[in-house]
Amino acid sequence: MDDLIRALREKIARYSSADQEKILKALDWAKSLHAEQTRASGEPYFIHPLEVALILADMRLDADTVAAGLLHDVLEDTVGTSAQIVEVFGEGVESLVDGVTKISDLKTGNKTMQEAETIRKMFFAMTKDIRVILIKLADKLHNMRTLKHLKEERQREIAQECLDIFAPLAERLGMGWLKCELEDLCLKVLNRDAYDQIKAIVSQRRDDRKAFLMRVKADIEAKARSGGLRVAIQMRAKHFYSIYQKMRKRNKSAQELYDLSGIRILCDERDDCYTILGIVHQLWKPIDGRFKDYVAMPKANGYQSLHTTVMSYQGRMLEIQIRTKEMHRVAEHGVASHWLYKKGSSNEVVKPADLSIINRLKSWKDMRFTSGEFLEEIKREILKDSIVVFTPKGDSVELPSGATAIDFAFHVHSDVGLHCMGAKANGSIIPLDAELENTQVMEVLTSPSAHPHINWLRSVKTAKARSKIRQWLLQNDQALAIDRYIVAKKRPAQEKTLESQVAEPKPKPIVGDEERIISEVHDRRLDSSQSAARLGISAGGDKSLMIRIAGCCHPAPGDPIVGYVSRGRGIIVHRRSCRNIAKIPDFRERMIEVDWETMASSVVRRFKVTARRAADLFSEIEGAVRKYKGHLVEGRLQDAGPGRLTGYFTMELENKDDLKKIIKNIQGIPSIIAIVPI
Repeated sequence: MDDLIRALREKIARYSSADQEKILKALDWAKSLHAEQTRASGEPYFIHPLEVALILADMRLDADTVAAGLLHDVLEDTVGTSAQIVEVFGEGVESLVDGVTKISDLKTGNKTMQEAETIRKMFFAMTKDIRVILIKLADKLHNMRTLKHLKEERQREIAQECLDIFAPLAERLGMGWLKCELEDLCLKVLNRDAYDQIKAIVSQRRDDRKAFLMRVKADIEAKARSGGLRVAIQMRAKHFYSIYQKMRKRNKSAQELYDLSGIRILCDERDDCYTILGIVHQLWKPIDGRFKDYVAMPKANGYQSLHTTVMSYQGRMLEIQIRTKEMHRVAEHGVASHWLYKKGSSNEVVKPADLSIINRLKSWKDMRFTSGEFLEEIKREILKDSIVVFTPKGDSVELPSGATAIDFAFHVHSDVGLHCMGAKANGSIIPLDAELENTQVMEVLTSPSAHPHINWLRSVKTAKARSKIRQWLLQNDQALAIDRYIVAKKRPAQEKTLESQVAEPKPKPIVGDEERIISEVHDRRLDSSQSAARLGISAGGDKSLMIRIAGCCHPAPGDPIVGYVSRGRGIIVHRRSCRNIAKIPDFRERMIEVDWETMASSVVRRFKVTARRAADLFSEIEGAVRKYKGHLVEGRLQDAGPGRLTGYFTMELENKDDLKKIIKNIQGIPSIIAIVPI
């Protein structure tokens, strides 16, 4: 620990005397508060906040942030209080510490919900001060580096959360080095076999790769010098997770991949980037369709670079990045690059409004999400890849990948979305539910008589569009309740039962929300003015019945479903094939039509395999899944005795009917002995 403290003192030597004093005071106080605590490894707990502070100091963040890194677990794990932090370190440090402190007093026994609410709190704290998330990312990085001391199941839970949320978040903030390290650490936990295989192959080819890249480097430098250009050339090895992604995308083993490394060329001026690109293409032929210009059109996180792939010596493909030194600083450090050449002053901070991700989060402030829904929307919209399309006036609009014209319309204005009847992309009519492509020029066609439809919910990708469509459907009598991505629908008025046509009894007094629903569905004398709004029903469970998933049959997105209006528990959703339906005496009288708000883009299934030991077994299984457009989410192979392996895999399918085909395909792998769906 003394070595770590000494290292921190050295790193903060460039700060002002007052800032150094603040950081060292935080160090002493945190050390005393954590004095009796230990980590799972048996080490003193204070090593963790100390390592977090070292990471933040390496990023050259300001003194308040480094101090908050030292104190980030004080409120959660010690007797230290917010008032004490304010008194000694100021409100700025206290606000940062509070932003990363877990919500421990949430009144729920559900740990997942508690974690989701903590992440929600942290994201909204980030909209006020971006340093909150930088502390959390440093905290997550050190935890991932020391994950081996936890139980295997907990390791996998933490690694999956990191891969789903924190690694993509680092990328969205432009912090390339951090994203790469987190992804590699996650791969090491979630798929150790693939990690070890890639590591071995990269190590085996190191000498050959170095000789090849040195030859490439010498040729580029010579050509640049003859053109009067000064360049710095970096030989870069691709990180393991990116190689793993290529294996999955191309359905190849690591041995079959040759582009395990690349070249990065750094120059002084923006215009030099294009001159160097011309030099590279003179030396080697470019591969068609593999050029990307992020200099003219930067990514949403500020990343700028030219990317090209060429066919180089001996027919080997080579990926080359070209950027200025300033662009490289931003590419590696992203939002944190603001502090790299500062003096550590906490007065100079990044304005949240300057960041695309922050502006998109702010637009969610007035939307009502449960914690679970918020987390899913974050993964689906904020942390996924994005595209940029243009309005007819040339304004750029960032949308999540897979977004449709409906999403674009609601982004322009809610009224445009509510009345859109068609769309044009680059002057051509396209379907409203067609996925948009990068750089398209979009135009929305509207009509006063056009209105949202329930089916729109199945194609939109943005939270704003989904929220506005839900709201309109509920307010205009198109649905009775929308919750948990399930829509409880009204029956058309013309569908009268024979009994109601013969005799219509007088209405009974209505008591409770569930009786109102039954009255609305079955009493055909109610007119359209007695709508869902009159019943006090709105989106997301506010003043409405909750929609619950039946515990007996566990319907999953895409399954045929039906609803039952229970007494006191809201609408219970069953599979239509559920055997328990027949045991509910009044099911027919209390049944209500329900449907999935969004048909799942994928169906998740798990399976277990027993196999003979084979070096490329994992790749063969992944190839069998990909043959039917499936996606292997995670997998683990473990020793099961002499010459045997047991594996557990999770996959996503576009169509659940493909499960049998994939199982049969896996059974055809020579080394597979048995496969069992879980």
